[in-house]
Amino acid sequence: MRDLLEDTVAAHPAVCGAAEGSAARVSGTDARKLNVLLIAAGCDSGAVGESWSSFQWVSRIARRHHVTLLVSRNSRKPSTAPQLPGARVIDWPDFRLFERWERFNSMLKPGYVGFYVQARRWLKNRLQSGEKFDLVHQISPLALRYPSPAAGLGVPLIIGPLGGSLENPKAFGAELSGVAWYTKLRSLDQWRLRHDPWLRHSYAHADRIIGVAPYVKSLLGDLPAREVELMSETGVTHLPPPRIPAREGSRRPRLLFVGRVVRSKGVRDAIRALARLRDLDGLMLDVVGDGDDLAACKEEARELGVSDMITFHGRLPRQDIDAFYARADVFVFPSFREPSGNVVLEAMSHGLALLVADRGGPGFVVDDNCGFRVPVVDPKQFADGIAKCIRKLATEPDLIVTLGTAARERVTRQFLWDAKIDRMMELYDRVLAEC
Repeated sequence: MRDLLEDTVAAHPAVCGAAEGSAARVSGTDARKLNVLLIAAGCDSGAVGESWSSFQWVSRIARRHHVTLLVSRNSRKPSTAPQLPGARVIDWPDFRLFERWERFNSMLKPGYVGFYVQARRWLKNRLQSGEKFDLVHQISPLALRYPSPAAGLGVPLIIGPLGGSLENPKAFGAELSGVAWYTKLRSLDQWRLRHDPWLRHSYAHADRIIGVAPYVKSLLGDLPAREVELMSETGVTHLPPPRIPAREGSRRPRLLFVGRVVRSKGVRDAIRALARLRDLDGLMLDVVGDGDDLAACKEEARELGVSDMITFHGRLPRQDIDAFYARADVFVFPSFREPSGNVVLEAMSHGLALLVADRGGPGFVVDDNCGFRVPVVDPKQFADGIAKCIRKLATEPDLIVTLGTAARERVTRQFLWDAKIDRMMELYDRVLAEC
């Protein structure tokens, strides 16, 4: 079936950077450098999310090894190659039809089928012509629902970081009924991990799988993968200047949420928590972001009588958000279906105390030294838990400073990109030593 599909799709990649076949010729010029094939469904320094993270990985790995990148790109954008002068880039444009629906295309990536076929055909042809790759690393897509075009081709394979495929807590179902229809297709992910032969073949033939948090190990279930490493898919490029939070007098901590305002991000739960804290004069929450749950959040705040405690700023340019981190004290991010959470790392790098859901990526990134992790059972319990943590922070300002300092230190140790690349290079060496 797979070979038949490959024969029906024409592959006309744009080959940029080093000349075709050049990796085979230069691989022997420096014994310390590997010939690495990277695969990414999107890689763009000017984007956000997965494509931005993929660019960070690829550009930094290309400084250390000879890199060939197979990548899918937006059909309306130019080739990725000029952004990666140190790599050989082979890119294919995505299907323009799907690009019209940004959220749908971003979540499900229907064009990945074509990319898979073309990338697998390209790789098989190169291997048959004698080109050698020491290692293949598929960096994205992040979600676990996509098979790898490099599986089973005889080259050591790393897949990940992988995340997502988390289901919503059942007790929140009634409040999630209005979400877009295609988001409900996520419920098929866990079924596919148990029954989809292409997906199971990819993970079974990977020499190493990287998961963004421990829940990925659970989702993989009985797949005969050798080992799962844990590493976030994103990181921090640099630490902002250290700040000294103001703690004069009886000023309450300023709370901050940054992200898309959809039901699963937990903004409603934070609003309900504030309704339990009306006795704490001066407590304020800034909500930065937009989404289809914003109107419901504003209505919830009005009905609960806490509109004066919350400022909804809407969507802001990225360059304006650092000012909110700089004047905040506590980052409140109660997202209960979050695969990783780049904004959590941003808040940690600014030295904010953290309050997150004890679920998914944030529950792994944040430890007890730098914040609170609130269990997620049902809406009432969740709002109560958030309120309890905020009250503790509001009445113990020294604790905010302690947690914020530890958060910044944790980012320095584990989540700066240079540190992450060092760890990935160690993983490359271990995988190759085992093969």
